[in-house]
Amino acid sequence: MKKLKKLVVGNWKMNPSSLAEAKKIAGDVKRGVKNTKKTQVVLCPPFVYLYPLSGVPRTSVLLGSQNVFYEEAGSYTGEVSVSQLSQCKTSFVIIGHSERRAMGETDDQINRKVRAVTHEGMTAIVCVGEKIHDQHGDYLAIVKKQIQDALRDVSKKLLDHVVVAYEPVWAIGAQDAMPAEDVHEMALFIKKVLRDMYGILADGIRIIYGGAVNTFNAQHIIDGGYVHGFLIGRESLKAKNFVEIIKIVDLS
Repeated sequence: MKKLKKLVVGNWKMNPSSLAEAKKIAGDVKRGVKNTKKTQVVLCPPFVYLYPLSGVPRTSVLLGSQNVFYEEAGSYTGEVSVSQLSQCKTSFVIIGHSERRAMGETDDQINRKVRAVTHEGMTAIVCVGEKIHDQHGDYLAIVKKQIQDALRDVSKKLLDHVVVAYEPVWAIGAQDAMPAEDVHEMALFIKKVLRDMYGILADGIRIIYGGAVNTFNAQHIIDGGYVHGFLIGRESLKAKNFVEIIKIVDLS
């Protein structure tokens, strides 16, 4: 099995407030990571910034979307299709983020989005994670079901276009990230679930962590968590901090 490339994804959510600021952040990140060798860097801005940013020369930085719709075309007010995203040079799509699930996105919708994205040749960043990390271990069954439902009917030949992002809901936006040893435990569990589904080919699926990652804890998590990278929210809007985290991952 080939060594997997590391991955750091910036989820800008509904930020920044202007295109000028978006271009500045993207430009600062691109200049800061031009010497990275082992890490893919992905910026996921709001839909309205994707096309303007797609015209900026992209060397080591790729574009991603925060969401997508599973139908190709039709009367779906406010939605964006996979083929429309591809025209913006979008390579990755975040699917099933806890904030989308909280707004009512179902497991079936997530699955349909994953299948649409992977069939188009883009990479689906499938978000999974529990709301409560209970002492009885019930959260393991929750994460397992999320993975199984999201990847239902996704064939083995498309696994190169799948990333699993473990984001415990209780850690998103928190002051402290999940301890590295617990991240490692969950990475091993997720890998086992994937192995049960796909056999040894599952080892080609990258597992990344998200939830309160910053410049102070990134080294500890990447070293002790044994994940392939990070999905980062608020710190990805601070170009200097984001670049520092990327360099930590690249040198680890």
